[in-house]
Amino acid sequence: MTASNPKQARATVAVGPPNFETHAPMGTVSVSLALLSVVLWGGTAVANQFAIDVYPPLFVGAIRFGLAAIFMLVWCSLEGSPLILQGKQWGVALLLGCMMFVQIGTFNFGTGLSSASHATVLVNSYVFWVAAYEALIIRTIFLRWYQTLGLFLAGAGVILLVSTADAGHASAMDQPTLRGDLILALSGLTLGVKILVVKWATKYAAPASLILWHDIFGTALLFLFSGLFETHSGVPLNTEAVIALLFGGVVISGFCFVLNAKLLQKHGASQVSVFSFVTPICGILLAYLLRGDHLSWWLILAGVFVAAGIFLVNYVAKP
Repeated sequence: MTASNPKQARATVAVGPPNFETHAPMGTVSVSLALLSVVLWGGTAVANQFAIDVYPPLFVGAIRFGLAAIFMLVWCSLEGSPLILQGKQWGVALLLGCMMFVQIGTFNFGTGLSSASHATVLVNSYVFWVAAYEALIIRTIFLRWYQTLGLFLAGAGVILLVSTADAGHASAMDQPTLRGDLILALSGLTLGVKILVVKWATKYAAPASLILWHDIFGTALLFLFSGLFETHSGVPLNTEAVIALLFGGVVISGFCFVLNAKLLQKHGASQVSVFSFVTPICGILLAYLLRGDHLSWWLILAGVFVAAGIFLVNYVAKP
């Protein structure tokens, strides 16, 4: 997701008192668009699973963000953002591209060793790492009691899910494993670190330009390592895989970014990001409906914990 105009790449954590006087209230249209964005984000892991059925994980990530780079190239041209970076901006974009490579590589690889529902819950634990770092390490934000409770709930949800990863169910298409869930937890941590770096990086370049080159550098690394270390299964490309790749690249990494950016031009980050608690809930439901994931009690409880944690950390009451 993004932060206010958009200064964070595809994700945000809002804590502390927002300035409600400078942001327009969210009406029916804005609320509907914000919900649409987080519901679509909930389908990311499910789409990845359908693509990984045909292609290896790094290659899937390369295709997804290659499509996203094309989308962002068009968007930057329309928005008037610079297409060419200057000076130290190249180094910043390369750093972000490397971090994207690690985060997407671990996300796709971990998803292939787990299930879409587990992947949705674990990667959305990034809110825990971002808020904990800003509140406890660098102390740039102050967490209210309910936001602290949100951190504990999100952390408890992750621990619960990982600790029950090897309790298999034959009805699931995708069998969760402890190894896969640990890799997904690492992906969530990496995403949280990347968000913090993006917040710093927007001091040096326009957000849309950074995202464009973040996509380009990350895609190049994904293609490189896929070519060096992955082999294709030989399974013929099917309709589900094509739809999944287009959904991940164009809809999620392209359209949702633009939609979020537009919302954040009008509304505050805390107003928009509070809806992100819907993402893990939608991810679990979509995984159940489309991949046959087993709705175990610990999966539901972990999803509720993480969703509640995201809501509480992002929610800020009016003064």
